[in-house]
Amino acid sequence: MSLEATPTENRLPPRGGDFATLAEALDYAAEGETGYNFYTGRGELYAVLPYADLRRDAQRIARQFLCLGLCQGTRVALVAETNPDFLRFFFACQYAGLVPVPLPVPINLGSHRAYVRQLRDMLISCQADVIIAPGGLVPFAREAAEELRPRFVGDPQTFAELPESQRPLCQPNPDDVAYLQYTSGSTRFPRGVMITQRTVMSNLWSIINDGVKIGPGDRCVSWLPYYHDMGLVGLILTPVASQMSVDYLGTREFAMRPRQWLSLLSRSRATISFSPPFGYELCARRLRPEEADKFDLSRWRVAGVGAETIRPESLARFAEALAPSGFDPRAFLACYGMAECSLAVSFAPLDQGVGIDTVDGDHLAATEEVRPVSPDTAGIRINRFVDCGEPLPSFECQIRNDAGEELPERHSGVIFVRGPSVMSGYFNDPENTREVLAADGWLNTGDIGYRVGRRLFITGRKKDLIIINGRNIWPQDLEYLAEQQPEVRPGDALAFAAPGPDGEDTTILVVQCREADKNRRAELAERLQKLIREDVGIDCYIDLVPLHTLPRTSSGKLSRSKARQNFIESHDWQRHLLASQTRIDRRAS
Repeated sequence: MSLEATPTENRLPPRGGDFATLAEALDYAAEGETGYNFYTGRGELYAVLPYADLRRDAQRIARQFLCLGLCQGTRVALVAETNPDFLRFFFACQYAGLVPVPLPVPINLGSHRAYVRQLRDMLISCQADVIIAPGGLVPFAREAAEELRPRFVGDPQTFAELPESQRPLCQPNPDDVAYLQYTSGSTRFPRGVMITQRTVMSNLWSIINDGVKIGPGDRCVSWLPYYHDMGLVGLILTPVASQMSVDYLGTREFAMRPRQWLSLLSRSRATISFSPPFGYELCARRLRPEEADKFDLSRWRVAGVGAETIRPESLARFAEALAPSGFDPRAFLACYGMAECSLAVSFAPLDQGVGIDTVDGDHLAATEEVRPVSPDTAGIRINRFVDCGEPLPSFECQIRNDAGEELPERHSGVIFVRGPSVMSGYFNDPENTREVLAADGWLNTGDIGYRVGRRLFITGRKKDLIIINGRNIWPQDLEYLAEQQPEVRPGDALAFAAPGPDGEDTTILVVQCREADKNRRAELAERLQKLIREDVGIDCYIDLVPLHTLPRTSSGKLSRSKARQNFIESHDWQRHLLASQTRIDRRAS
């Protein structure tokens, strides 16, 4: 008997996330016919999990949790592969009064030691007493937990052999911790963000009613990892809180066959899907011109984009490539958020596409002021920043300078937010909590941006900013210059500052290079140095490295901080910098 996906239409009267807890949201969704659906990398439906079945399975697993004698609030580590078991165990924790902790799957299977070390650090941090992993990853989990003595380590099949307790299930309190969400760690070691039931439900309500405006007839498609805040809150919890069906493609399957994302959107006639910018870029790059009209993307009304710096050029290429499919570029919905705010902070207006602010990059590098200019202005460096919309109604937002003073609009500074969706703190980490979360509820996001009216524009991360001779250099500007070269693809370059031989910071651009010829590699490095000198006005050391060298965070984003650390730890790098600087000085003279 062939499987049939859960329907888009639902007989259940819609509710827009007005629940006290995640368990209450699932209880209501289980009264309808919608749910989660899972597809292979070849587009075959292999599992269907209606919300009614999810509730039944989760409550059974919750009773098995209770038989282990776990205390309320015990952390349960879940290695978050895209499959039904993760969802069953996540919601079982809601009914058992436990705290699920989604943990990453390995980005590539060759990084055994690095993955085990990453798991061990997270397990120590969250003090998990139960660890559930897919069968193939159980050995990794056991190795990572060797010294921790958890009560249970195993796969869902082994766990299923446990008996069920006859004790009544827990009734979650809105102030209970709903889950721990590890930050992606792009600029520092990942920390476990504590999100209460009340906190996440507030954000879900705003996403559903103010941001995406979900209604009858909406359906989601997602390939985002379950351990990332956009994948977990945006594409798992938002659908159940709005009783919407979702179709899932595994993250690894998407990376190998990105066209399956488009195929799934087309087949299911989905209306909502989100991706970081690199997902749109990957699709546009892999798509052959004759393939576009094979898809029907005319119902895709929300093509959300966030989670990293948004470059309008990537989105424009995607829209142009998919125009024959009926894709409407007005569907692009830029957004801004972070795990410390549950997920979403702001959304651009619906149905208006990508809004762009064109500014004087030289003036911005020298001052806090963001000066708008015409896109065809000559003689200056141009920066283009994407409009991420107004903060959700529940948020207050301020832009502050280094002295903590609030700045007026069109002045760049650190973004601070306050509202009911902000975390209660980092788990078991009061020192770092105090660094970012003030007693009056204001959160230092660590992101740099500016306002135009109430609209937010994000320019980068405070810790990533390169400061050379008193000038602010955005690493994204240097990376973009590299990616425009024919030898370099998007996502193949990272820029950062490192102390040079004289102790002063030097700008470094690490580029993954596909070119093997020594002379052509040297020509690329010299070309990039010249472009950066002409466009940005600084000298830059170019480090050409093999493919798959640049480090990534657990959520798959490139990590500047890790790349910087790797570069500094490499032997003789300062000698190479000195030699490079000598060559630059000779050319200048």
